[in-house]
Amino acid sequence: MSNPARESEAESKARRGRNIALALGLLLFVALIFVVTIVRLGSNVAQRPF
Repeated sequence: MSNPARESEAESKARRGRNIALALGLLLFVALIFVVTIVRLGSNVAQRPF
């Protein structure tokens, strides 16, 4: 592991870019799972008797 206190500006910028890309990827994955779940359950929920 690198020491954040001793890394250069370029390394810090690269790390920040990777973190943002990872966060966006994770967010898109969660959104995809949510949408697929809603689509699959949507028709079944409308047919349930209450």
